[in-house]
Amino acid sequence: MRKKNNSIPFAQGNTTLIAGGTHVVGDIHFSGNLEIEGQVTGNVVAEDGAEARVRVLPDGRVLGDVHVPIVVINGYIEGNIYSSSQVELADKAVVEGNLHYALIEIEKGAQVNGSFVHQSAEETNNVVSLENATESSQESASS
Repeated sequence: MRKKNNSIPFAQGNTTLIAGGTHVVGDIHFSGNLEIEGQVTGNVVAEDGAEARVRVLPDGRVLGDVHVPIVVINGYIEGNIYSSSQVELADKAVVEGNLHYALIEIEKGAQVNGSFVHQSAEETNNVVSLENATESSQESASS
């Protein structure tokens, strides 16, 4: 049996903690590291081009979509996950939604009720640039 001895490093930048007993309602936009021990009702989004990592700890809950390059889950997420880099599902992870990833690691005991969608980092970058191009063309058409 292989024991995991390497952990995902922290992203550069500040670390934000949503402590146990805290309930945040609304979308969270961040860069750096986000640690969730409480509950977030809303989307969790990393700033464009930012090195970012979110960890949902065992008592943490997210009710919304997660758009972050590195996602580490050991709590509960009800929503889709969009990771351009890496997803790690620890043994107490429960995901109710689709998981879009480039790399994934799943420990025994993790649960996913949804689809796994593999995409390369290049595909992720192309999707983002196409979405931005569409937004730009809509804005210029309405001007």
